[in-house]
Amino acid sequence: MPSTRDLILALDNGTQSVRALLFDLQGDLLAKSQVPIEPYFSTAPGLAEQHPEYFWQALCRACQGLWSSIAYESELGLSRDRLAGVALTTQRSTVINLDENDQPLRPAIVWLDQRRAEGLPPLGGPWGLAFRLAGMSRTVAYLQAEAEANWIAKNQPEIWKKTRKYVYLSGYLTHRLIGRWVDSVGCQVGYMPFDYKNMRWASSWDWKWQVLPIDRSMLIDLVPPATVLGEITTLAAQQTGIPEGLPLIAAASDKACEVIGAGCLAPNVGCLSYGTTATINTTHKRYIEVIPLIPPYPSAVPGAYSLEVQIYRGFWMVTWFKQEFGLPEQRRAGELGVAPETLFDELIRSVPPGSHGLVLQPYWSPGLKVPGPEARGAVIGFGDVHTRAHLYRAIIEGLAYALREGAERTVRRSGVPITELRVAGGGSRSTAALQLTADIFGLPVARPHVDEASGLGAAIDAAVGLGLHRDFEQAVAAMTRVRDTFEPDQQTHRFYDDLYRNVYRRMYQQLKPLYEELYHLFPGKV
Repeated sequence: MPSTRDLILALDNGTQSVRALLFDLQGDLLAKSQVPIEPYFSTAPGLAEQHPEYFWQALCRACQGLWSSIAYESELGLSRDRLAGVALTTQRSTVINLDENDQPLRPAIVWLDQRRAEGLPPLGGPWGLAFRLAGMSRTVAYLQAEAEANWIAKNQPEIWKKTRKYVYLSGYLTHRLIGRWVDSVGCQVGYMPFDYKNMRWASSWDWKWQVLPIDRSMLIDLVPPATVLGEITTLAAQQTGIPEGLPLIAAASDKACEVIGAGCLAPNVGCLSYGTTATINTTHKRYIEVIPLIPPYPSAVPGAYSLEVQIYRGFWMVTWFKQEFGLPEQRRAGELGVAPETLFDELIRSVPPGSHGLVLQPYWSPGLKVPGPEARGAVIGFGDVHTRAHLYRAIIEGLAYALREGAERTVRRSGVPITELRVAGGGSRSTAALQLTADIFGLPVARPHVDEASGLGAAIDAAVGLGLHRDFEQAVAAMTRVRDTFEPDQQTHRFYDDLYRNVYRRMYQQLKPLYEELYHLFPGKV
């Protein structure tokens, strides 16, 4: 490959926007085009759907916008002729049904969707007995109900009968780019018959086939990250402007790419994602279930696992706060011409650590086993001293408490201490939130040098897959670095540690009986 081919195009289809990103081999973001998207439309409460073609058109517009910006800034010396390859990363768990002509049969079900397939027969036979003995029957029933395939088969049987391919958004967009039905192992996160330990479709005897209506013929081929998926077709080149024949390299889901894009390759470096879903991830070569029977996800590094604990609503709670209580910041932001979130740091700093005793448990959506499906959110400690600023700080503190609990669970199961943290996602722009996080964890917290960590992770996959960097160790060392680091204040950390251990950690068990009552009174209403 000519030495002039030294740039990588990363395509990132997130929840809020689609980005076309141009990186060099030092991890510098040279050009960017971003197309905001409507995350979903809803035809009934709890439903979240979007047309697959909408995602493709947004990707095309993002690419065309990138070429226009490059042409406009021609003095930078950027050119499509310098592209060595392209990589794609997308939101996780968004599923699409396609017919025999590869056309969508219905809108995609987006990962934010809350529909449930109720009333399904429980898993029987030896597997059912095994799960009952393990106390996991409720978890299996939860997985059955959450699986989009079960809902479609039950409520839209005519659609399911016509379905010939059932794929994630990553597989759909890959097909549009290269004309082949193939996807990356690193994108397989969701309710599919996937063997997470061996990183392949489940064996025929696996229990997952018994609780899902999916036939093996409906699933597509899988390859490891950093593998060539195919080449950009003539039609895709015409629509996107990506050069025809350019290799598409397998990357991984946006969260997995974010982990290596933040430089979290060693298992002692934790990656906090302050996004719509807040997570803590660590990269391991061993298969470790942080929560028993709940598997780790595929890493963006082939053969590795991303140990993840997630807080489902995460920094969505900031959006919720903005909508419900943030009118003053929205008005002031409009006057100043800045995003309202930039003013929320003032709210955090106006309240002391611990929010004067206001403690929030951020289980705004139920979990599988930890917390259980009965879980609800809670705020305790209200008094007449408290204002909306206290509530906002308590939200950020509650998220950090929950992620610290997830980190401690990961350390117990893996035996590897977490000694430093990197933070990515939209919430990482808040310096007040990052200092608060460092104080709660008692660990240094660093920000990556670019905001587009998931896109950078995809570019790293491409760089290794194309042989532009020898391996992932070299690629991560060359292409990632920290922008700034927040050191914990030890006195504040000791205060938070006491609050975390003696109040926050005890909340769930104390409130669980009440959550159980609410779960039975209002089933499926969270």
